[in-house]
Amino acid sequence: MRISITLASRGPGWAAATRHLERSLTATGATVDLGGPTGPGLTPQVVVVLADEPLASTADRALAQHALHGTPVILAGPTLSSADAPVLSQASGLAVVSTTPEHEIRLRPGPAAGALGDRLDPPILVRDRVTLVTTAAEDLAILLEATVGLVAYPVATMRPSTGVGMFSLGRDPQAWHDPILARLLLLVLRHAIGLAQPPAVRVGLLGYGAIGAEHATAVSSVPGLALAAVADRAPARVQAARELAPDITVLDAEELVGGDAVDLVVVSTAPNSHARWALAALRTGKHVVVEKPFATTTEAADEMLDESRSRGLTLAVYQNRRWDPDYLALRSAIRAGKLGEVFHLESFVGGYEHPCNYWHSDAEVSGGAVFDWGAHVIDQILDLMGAEVEWVSAATHKRVWFDVTNADHTRVTLRFADGAEAEFIHSNLAAALKPRWYVLGTQGAIVGSWRRERVVSRSPVGTLAEDVLAPADSPPVMERWDASGSRTLLACPAAPRYPFHHELADTLQYGIPMSVTAQDARRNVAVMVAAMRSVERGGQPVRPA
Repeated sequence: MRISITLASRGPGWAAATRHLERSLTATGATVDLGGPTGPGLTPQVVVVLADEPLASTADRALAQHALHGTPVILAGPTLSSADAPVLSQASGLAVVSTTPEHEIRLRPGPAAGALGDRLDPPILVRDRVTLVTTAAEDLAILLEATVGLVAYPVATMRPSTGVGMFSLGRDPQAWHDPILARLLLLVLRHAIGLAQPPAVRVGLLGYGAIGAEHATAVSSVPGLALAAVADRAPARVQAARELAPDITVLDAEELVGGDAVDLVVVSTAPNSHARWALAALRTGKHVVVEKPFATTTEAADEMLDESRSRGLTLAVYQNRRWDPDYLALRSAIRAGKLGEVFHLESFVGGYEHPCNYWHSDAEVSGGAVFDWGAHVIDQILDLMGAEVEWVSAATHKRVWFDVTNADHTRVTLRFADGAEAEFIHSNLAAALKPRWYVLGTQGAIVGSWRRERVVSRSPVGTLAEDVLAPADSPPVMERWDASGSRTLLACPAAPRYPFHHELADTLQYGIPMSVTAQDARRNVAVMVAAMRSVERGGQPVRPA
């Protein structure tokens, strides 16, 4: 898709916003030309106009002519209400009445959204202002709308008879830095030029263990993905897959990876076999999702990355805890500057309990306790802290649970290039719990305190039955402390529905980059490998490779 962007603004921030939009659209594989559709050799399929000042009358007429001759023109951001372009405004079939103050807008597909609406999983939330418009054209197709009071107002439209559409979100330049805005605009642009929905990606599940039902439910629920096949050696797990998806094809592992029944393989086998199966799938032309940990060595991670790049295939890692409510609240507070400069972070997971006896607690298979929980928590730490890791130090204890090979207690310390430090502890010997999060900044702190929740019910004979949840099964209570000692409860956002799988479908079908990349996961593997080397060297600092 070739997109031309016309910018008419002297206002601060708009040039940067346009460049950011250009990068976002280019990342999807689109060709983006800045400066309008009249440059030498430009043959755009669609034109986007971003203007917060009047357009020249010649530009107004020229853009309307482009639209009439088959190149759709989308009036984006504040253009409709600010550009003072009578020809384009009339062609849009819309008239501006007023604008609301900035607030959290709940969007929903409009009556003419069609297949575009299938890709919008409600609620769609953006922080912006709504342009209140009246509609004056019978052939106006409303693609997206927002309710203000009791009235549904269009925020994305297309008028087939004139070729002029409107996308009124992004009235302020900073709004274009929200990735959801570029995604919504891309879907509208595809609709405007009549691009058909790509075929659904056929997904095969290699291994249907504890996480299998989660993948199966998500794949079955997300437009653009289709659950096609499963491979697992345990008949009970195959039956569980069939109960969720009765039409699923059951194959052996080699058939799933090497045959033509699927387009993408989700590798949910034990960690020490991730690279073997992922490489086999990539070499037969399939996209791959790998469960965490991505790999147990950096060499294996690099081999998978090199194979995916050389073949132009998607390789993703299911870092599902990037969407934990407590983590989202913490990340939001840090990135909004509510703590000032963060220089110290501690994260703890555990309790006093026997480890499981499955492969998670077998160091040879799982990589050890650092890889089991570190695949989640160290990944979160690296995303929160941002700077490069200078060195890693780690120590382990084996003192009580001698029937498993994972350490009973593990401590990993990370030193960053900017002088900040982070510590992760995982323990099965913690009779007293440390906070899930303890974060210090130059202007305050955040503490995430574990909750001890229990599910209360009646037993079959009517007596009290209680199921006490492990601390990690409930999101912690997040509090921000300011310099005076005042405490404020942080609201934890609700976890979005199937966020990873929605991103996966967008990547495979539209080229929209995922928020967590396989290269991110490789960085995490390097830190975990360095931690294990530090353990072998008695806690000496080790630089990640």
